[in-house]
Formats: sequence, structure tokens, C-alpha cells
Amino acid sequence: MAEQPRNGKVTVVGAGFYGSTTALRLAEYDVFETVVLTDIVEGKPEGLALDINQSRPIEGFETRVVGVGGGSYEGTEGSDVVVVTAGLPRKPGMSRMDLIETNAGIVRSVAENIAQSSPDAVVIVVSNPLDEMTALAQLATGFPKERVMGQAGMLDTARFTNNVAEELGVPVSSVRTLTLGSHGDTMVPVPSRCTVDGKPLADVMAPDRVEHLVQRTRNGGAEVVALLKTGSAYYAPSAAAARMARAVIEDSGAVMPVCAWVDGEYGISGVYLGVEAEIGRGGVRRVVEGDLTDSELAGLREAAEAVRAKQADVADM
Repeated sequence: MAEQPRNGKVTVVGAGFYGSTTALRLAEYDVFETVVLTDIVEGKPEGLALDINQSRPIEGFETRVVGVGGGSYEGTEGSDVVVVTAGLPRKPGMSRMDLIETNAGIVRSVAENIAQSSPDAVVIVVSNPLDEMTALAQLATGFPKERVMGQAGMLDTARFTNNVAEELGVPVSSVRTLTLGSHGDTMVPVPSRCTVDGKPLADVMAPDRVEHLVQRTRNGGAEVVALLKTGSAYYAPSAAAARMARAVIEDSGAVMPVCAWVDGEYGISGVYLGVEAEIGRGGVRRVVEGDLTDSELAGLREAAEAVRAKQADVADM
């Protein structure tokens, strides 16, 4: 059998649970030549990289993982994709917005370093509050807006899908859902675009149960945080970020719900917002507008206005 081609370099900034799990997933895809894991802690990313590399003979992948500690970006130069996980996670009782000032300083520093070391990279932001940190990363890098996007919709949609599948006792593969809007209180699950075995969700689930699952999806991150008590989710979020990075390096054109710059779509302009977008080698190729009900469209526009002010605030952080 011909060996699978690998190309490109992806850097994951932050070697906590989220970052290290993302690095592992990216390595196991075996499509990148190199995965770089960097962190301010000396030794931690190097140790994790060594551990992952030693799993290669068992799992059968050749992608090489490199760890860089001490806050250095040496070895990250020329990355094709950079995933920014750096920042503090939530604690029980905290909202994503409670992290804005602390994480703004971290994300700005990371973004400025990325701009110097990897000026042609596509940046995927996962630090919270997501929509605001994505806007800040674009400002701090000075990159074209299509080359900076945030991971949120993939995760929220996965949570909605899992909630529906568990409620109905069906395989997750039979369920299709979608969430748009912000990664927070103004998240907009889109029941009109949800199906189970091809049937509209409304045909197989009572309206009050749909609304219950919508609310559970909005609170999905807090539910995990409350149970863990000492951190936030990372298995599902890392899967989402890794899929986005893979779509970039493979120039796949996959349509995914992500936090992208919206400029006229849905009658909304000048804001980073959760929408469906076609992802390729240059980042967001285009925002894909889908059919929404009047109430869903109103919710999306409400979300846009809610995050717009906060995104303007981060410019000075």
C-alpha cells in the first residue's frame, strides 16, 4: 500500500487538557507532517509530545509531534494552521464572559506572536469568551478576516445532536442538528434544520421537549463544568477544533458551523458570529446562508447585536 501523504504544520498554543487532546487528535489523523504543541510551562509540552510520539507505533501514524515550552514560539515558524487554546478555563458558577479581561491579555499576546512567526497561517480560536476572543485575535494579528475563525458552532451542534439522540434513544448518526449565533446565552439552536432519520425533529418530538434540549444545549458547557468542578470540557471541543484544522489543510470545502466574519449575510454585517461556512486552505471561503424561520433569524440578529458591543470592547484590551 502506498504511504499516506502528509503535509503542512499545525501549531496548538496551550498544552492544557484542551490543547494536548487537540494535538493528539491532529497527530492521529496522520495528515499533517508536524504538530507543534507550545505552552508557557517549561517541559510540559515537551513531555506530552514525547508521550504522543511513543504512541505512534501502536496507533500506526507517522505525524511527528514537537513540544516547545517556556512560552517560546521557536519551531512554530511557518505554521499553516494555528489553534489557540491558551487562556483560563471556567470554574463552576462562572460564565464565559467572566473570563474576558484575563483571557484578552493572553490571546492578544499569542496572536501577536503568531503574526510574527506564521504570517500566512489560518488561526482557529477556542479561548473563551469565544466570539470576543476571535475578534481580538483578528485585530491583534492583522490577518484578513477570513483567515481567523472561532470554534463554537461545531461543538454546540454536536451537543445538540447528542442531546436529541439520547432523548430519542437513536444512533447519533441518524440525527442532524445545527446551532448558530454566539457561543453563550444568545446561542441559536435551529430546530427547523434538525432531522432524525430524515424526518423533521418537530415530527418526532414534542415542542416542550425540543425546547428543553435547546436550553440544555445552551447550558452544555456549564453542565460539564459543574460536574468536573476543576476544569471545563475538552474531549468534544478538541474534536471540533481538530476537524476544522483538518478541513483547512486538506482544502476540503467542508461546510461547518463556525465563528466567522459576517458581512451582509442574513442582513448582518461587521461582526464575528456563529454561522455555517465553507472551509478551505485559506480559511473561510464563504459564509453559507441557509433557510431559517422568522424566529430563528430574529434570534441570530439578536445574537449579532449582543456580541457586537463586546467585540468592540476587546479592541482596547
